[in-house]
Amino acid sequence: MQHVRLPRRRGGALLALLLALMSVTSVAAAAPPGQEPGTPDRPVVGTDHGQVRGRAHGTYATYEGIPFAAPPTGPLRWRAPQPAEPWKGVRDAGKPGSQCLQTPIFGTGPATGSEDCLYLNVTTPTGRAPGHGRPVMVWVHGGGFVGGTGSEYDTGRMATRGDAVVVTLNYRLGALGFFGHPELGNAPAFGLADQQAALRWVRANAARFGGDPHNVTLFGESAGAISTCAQLTSPTAAGLFHKAILQSGSCMTSFPRGTVAPGTPGAGFSVSQRTLQDAGTAAAGQLGCPQGAGALDCLRGLSAEKLATPELAQAFSKPVYGNALLPAEPGKALTAGRFHRVPVIQGTNLDEMRLFVGLTLQQFPLRDERDYRARLTDSFGSAAGAVEAEYPLSRYASPALAWSAVLTDTTFVCSAVRADRALAGRVPTYAYEFADRDAPVLDGLPVVPGFPYGASHAFELPYLFTSFQTRPPLNSEQRVLSDRMVDYWTHFARTGDPNAHGAPHWPALHERGLTQSLAPGADGIRQVRLSEEHHCGFWARQQG
Repeated sequence: MQHVRLPRRRGGALLALLLALMSVTSVAAAAPPGQEPGTPDRPVVGTDHGQVRGRAHGTYATYEGIPFAAPPTGPLRWRAPQPAEPWKGVRDAGKPGSQCLQTPIFGTGPATGSEDCLYLNVTTPTGRAPGHGRPVMVWVHGGGFVGGTGSEYDTGRMATRGDAVVVTLNYRLGALGFFGHPELGNAPAFGLADQQAALRWVRANAARFGGDPHNVTLFGESAGAISTCAQLTSPTAAGLFHKAILQSGSCMTSFPRGTVAPGTPGAGFSVSQRTLQDAGTAAAGQLGCPQGAGALDCLRGLSAEKLATPELAQAFSKPVYGNALLPAEPGKALTAGRFHRVPVIQGTNLDEMRLFVGLTLQQFPLRDERDYRARLTDSFGSAAGAVEAEYPLSRYASPALAWSAVLTDTTFVCSAVRADRALAGRVPTYAYEFADRDAPVLDGLPVVPGFPYGASHAFELPYLFTSFQTRPPLNSEQRVLSDRMVDYWTHFARTGDPNAHGAPHWPALHERGLTQSLAPGADGIRQVRLSEEHHCGFWARQQG
C-alpha cells in the first residue's frame, strides 16, 4: 500500500530472489582453472561478470551485494537497466550493497540509501547440490514501491530447510523507479524492469550457485506480490520464472476512497501512461524544470536527494501499463487470460488492514458509532447503509475493528478471491489465508490500547524469515506453523505442488474451491471458504 511503510526491520537479510549452482563445499575445495580458490569461511564462486567471495555460515553461505545491472545514475537515470561492468580479480560479496534511495513516509528524516543500488544477494546451502540443481526462489520485497530492500530478509533458514537457493534483490523506488514524462514516451516502470534484469542474471548464473535455472520461483509480499503479478502478465518476463507466490497483493488489489484517511482518493495499484505522464509534467514544473523539450535533461541534472521526497514518492508509486513490459492493466490481463501459464500460490492475511488502521488511529480516531458511519459514508457514499448492515457495529469489539474488517474484505481478500478464480481456471492455483490472530507484533509498531493487530498485513513474514524481530518471539506452536509454511513454500518451488511430506494436505482450488487456513495448533491448518467468511458475495453485488 503506497501510503504506509513498515518500520525498519532489524537483524539480517530478508528474502527475495533464489539462485543456485555448485555447492559451496565443492567451490571452496576445487576452484576451476583460472579461478582463485576460496577458504572454508570465505568461499568463492565465479559469475558471468567475475568472481565473488561470500561468507560461510555453517549450513549455508551468502553472497551479497552482487551487481546485476549498471548503476542507474547520471545519463542512465530513467533508462532501462544496462549490463553491469565485468570486474577483474575477486569481488568482496560479504555485505549487502546500498539500498535504493528512499525517504521516510511517516515522520521526518533525510533520504537514505543510494541511486546506485541495483544489487542482489544469494543464499545457498552448503554441500553438493543434486545433479539437476536446487530450486531457485527469487524474493521481491514490499514497501509500497517507495521503501524496503532485499537485504532485510534473512533467507538462511528457508535455504537450508527447503534445500533451495534463495535470491533477494533491490529495485528502483519512488520517483526514481516509477516516474513518467512525455519525453520518456511509453517507457515501462523502471522498478519492474530492474526486477526482470535480476531474473535474467539468475538465469545466467543460477547453476554456478547450485541452482536450477529452469526451476525459478518468483515470490513477494505486498508491493512485491503486486510486482510478481505484474510480471505474470508481462510479455517481456516470458521464460524468466516458472512458478509464482503472491503474499498479500494481487493484480486486482484496490482501495476505496478514504482507506487510509478521510477524503483520500481511492486507487488501484497501476496507472495509465497518460496519467503518469501528466503527473511527471506537473512534477517537473514544481522542481523548476522547463515545460516541453529539455525538461528531462533538467530533471536528470537534479540531485537524487531532491527527487527522494515523500510527496514525489507517493506521486510515483505505481507500475504503469500501456508499454512493452505491461501492455494492459494487470487485473484486466489476468481476467482475459493473458498471463504466463505457471503454477501459483496466492494468499492474504485474516486481518490485513488492521496494520494500516492501527498506524493512523491517533491522527484519525474511530471512537464511536458516529465516527464509524462517517468513515463508511466517506468511502461508500449511498452504499454506506448497506455496508453497515453487512458489518454491524454490534458484531465487533470496537469501531476501529469493524472498519478494519470492512477494509480487509473489500481491498485485499475479495480482490484476491477474484484473482484466484481467474488463475484457477487456467493454471494450478493454491490459495491460503494466514490466520494466526495471536501472531507476535512486528517490532517497532506502536501499542494501541484495545486494538489487537491480529493476523495483520506482513505478520506472516516472521514465519518465513528469521530477520524479523517480534514481541514476543514465536512460541512453540507458532514455530511448528513456521516450519509448515517454509515446507509448503519450498516444496512448491521444487515441484509446483506445496504438499510436502508430513504436512496437512493443501488442495488446489480447482479440486474443492477451498482456501488453506494457516494457524497454529492441532487444528490450525484447515480448509475454509474464504469468499463466504469475508462477505465477497456482498462486495461483488456492490461492484455491479
